[in-house]
Amino acid sequence: MEIEVIAFKREAQGSSASRRLRHAGKVPGIVYGGTAAPMQIELDHNALYHALRKEAFHASVLTLTVDGSKESVLLRDAQWHPYKQQVLHVDFQRVEKDHKIHVKVPLHFLNADVAPGVKTGGGKAHHIVNELDVECLPGSLPEFIAVDMGKLEVGHSIHANDLVLPAGVELVAHIKSENPAVASINAPKGAAAEDAPAAPAA
Repeated sequence: MEIEVIAFKREAQGSSASRRLRHAGKVPGIVYGGTAAPMQIELDHNALYHALRKEAFHASVLTLTVDGSKESVLLRDAQWHPYKQQVLHVDFQRVEKDHKIHVKVPLHFLNADVAPGVKTGGGKAHHIVNELDVECLPGSLPEFIAVDMGKLEVGHSIHANDLVLPAGVELVAHIKSENPAVASINAPKGAAAEDAPAAPAA
């Protein structure tokens, strides 16, 4: 699925120019990386705000159209107002189809409701992390990685290296070596207390 972002070159720079843009319903931003020079841009606030609420926008190669010229980019940062629902600034990084990228990809947890640890063990599914850092070429970037919890028993967990990754996608080196748990089935509340020996009376 191609996601297009419409932007325009921004000539005026500095904090006062950025404030004027925001008052006009625009968001200042920057595009950097690749062989071209960094470029200051401006975007429509409402369109960007709604795009940022979609998970795929954060983990997809986007098509950025600036004054009619298209290039492939990744969203690298979005700065928000501390208490208003307002985007203050956004950063995009250019990507090239033959250069690998490092991206955080969201995890989608599947089949927890039919896992033995939940269905018969009374346990509760626990999502330990919601995204993982991966490395791949831009064309191989998945929108999400599936975590199948369908066979988990109480007290068991799934680790990063257990996941089935799409072709061409690898966990970054430090995630591979650390192999963190990403999901588990926790024992039902009260089970540990019931199994523990009673404390002696005072």
